[in-house]
Amino acid sequence: MSARIPLHKRLLVRLLITSGLIAVCSVAATAWLAVATTTQALREEQGQALADDMDVLAELSGYAATHPDWSEVARTVRELSARTGRRIALTGADRRVIADSARPGTSLPPSAAAAVDPLHTDTYSERGAQIPGIDPRAVGPYRLPEAERVKVDALAHKRQLCFSQHGLETELSRTPSGRTFLTGPEGRSTPDYVPDACADGLLNTPTATEEKATKALQRLARPCLVKAGLGADAAATLGTVLGGTDVRAPVTSKLGDQEASLAEPCFDDARRAQLDPYVAPVAELFLGTGDTPAVLFDMSPGNKAKVVGTAGLVLAVTVAATALVASRLVRPLRALTAAAQQPPELHVRVPVTTRDETGILAVAFNDLTERRERLEAQRKAMVSDIAHELRTPLTNIRGWLEVTRDGVVDPDPVLLGSLHDEALVLQRVIDDLQDLADADAGTLRLHREPVRCDELLQQVAAAHRVAADTARVTLRTGVDGDPWLDADPVRMRQALGNLVSNALRHTPAGGSVTLSARRDGDDIVLAVADTGTGIAPDDLPHVFDRFWRAEKSRSRRTGGSGLGLPIVRHLVAAHGGTVVAASEPGTGSVFTLRLPGGPIPRPDA
Repeated sequence: MSARIPLHKRLLVRLLITSGLIAVCSVAATAWLAVATTTQALREEQGQALADDMDVLAELSGYAATHPDWSEVARTVRELSARTGRRIALTGADRRVIADSARPGTSLPPSAAAAVDPLHTDTYSERGAQIPGIDPRAVGPYRLPEAERVKVDALAHKRQLCFSQHGLETELSRTPSGRTFLTGPEGRSTPDYVPDACADGLLNTPTATEEKATKALQRLARPCLVKAGLGADAAATLGTVLGGTDVRAPVTSKLGDQEASLAEPCFDDARRAQLDPYVAPVAELFLGTGDTPAVLFDMSPGNKAKVVGTAGLVLAVTVAATALVASRLVRPLRALTAAAQQPPELHVRVPVTTRDETGILAVAFNDLTERRERLEAQRKAMVSDIAHELRTPLTNIRGWLEVTRDGVVDPDPVLLGSLHDEALVLQRVIDDLQDLADADAGTLRLHREPVRCDELLQQVAAAHRVAADTARVTLRTGVDGDPWLDADPVRMRQALGNLVSNALRHTPAGGSVTLSARRDGDDIVLAVADTGTGIAPDDLPHVFDRFWRAEKSRSRRTGGSGLGLPIVRHLVAAHGGTVVAASEPGTGSVFTLRLPGGPIPRPDA
């Protein structure tokens, strides 16, 4: 059989392919993880270095914005170098070293990292900067002297107190020029609401220093404005600049959009010209050590050989282990396949050689074979029993009809009654077979309704009273309390009737059959007890099997067909209940039905 299976569909081959793919994916995933982890570490290190470089550039730009030269920058460079662990050097445009944290004579890196120019800062801007490219710390002539700073500070405290009295909390901040101002919630430059009592305008009044610096800025911007076609009077639109930073806002508010776009470059250039004497000259910033290049992640040929060798070894070990395991798995599967291909009537078993999943499968296969063998035997016995049950009444009917046709016997009432009885036997067997077929197919229909247990037992007893009297057997009922069932009354009478009929057949004259009902928690327990011959312990597990009878011979002394008890079991199961049998030979038997209880119907109001 294995020769007819394509190679790519064999379990061994597929296991080998799967293990190979798993190994390849494992190696690839491990390599990717290592590279990704290393890359992430390098990125984090580079990001930290970039942040340090920005801090260095920001601090040196601040120094240049507040000093007219670099004469005292050496100390700042050394402190920055010690804090960042980087070599920091400043040179002029002619590459003359201004300050260097390295030893004298140490060569500079090939190229500068950035230019330190507070008037053209493309890589750094501080929050609050109003003019692009100008460090906000470069205030030059706008720096307030001590007397003006104290006066403005006192006005700011006074306004803060006024705001506080009106339920507004503010904070005091200071511009690089020394002017104190109030900030509202979330760092806004001014509070959203200003009480009338606090709106005295004193805090925003320009100082003499700010007015003087603003007029100088207007003079510097006037030639550019005239050249742009705006006229000399456009310089007056600037207004007084408070704190040395807010230049564009007054222009934008007093001119149209087109005129403002022409005026703003003039004021920017004038501002740079005004601040130039107050800031340090442009310097080149060098970071690093000499000509040493940055460390790059690379893999040597030796390391590459190790990775390839390790990957190959992993693949070889995985394939070998998979081949060994797969061969052990395939061997019992092949035995199962060979056993399954044998003719069904042989009922071949397979040896159980392992305790793993394959061994469990072999045990399940052997159990299935045993069940199939038992079912086959039961099927043959059932066919034989059905033929026997139908043959006897049919033979009797045919025989009497033939002798009546030949005129040997007259069709008198006694003969017709006998034929009718045989037909009823046939009808009963056929009805029982139909009920079993419906139960097996799951089409057994129930018409549930509330059923009083005492009425149910009385109806069953009344239906069998004549048969009990004929057999001289006492038939009685007993009910504990007032139990109710939610059941199909017809089917329940059928189930209890089968039990009572069976009990009457096996109870000798002078005995008794008792029907009882009681509540047990949420369940209702119905019982049919007799004082008959009882059932042997070896036969008790088979009483609900189809066509089983305690009498091994096929005599119909007891008149049973072997279908009554199986029907009882199916009817009780359809109601969600169970039925069990208990018996002692010579004492009698008890069949107990346990069914879900039903609610007691309330009388109509």
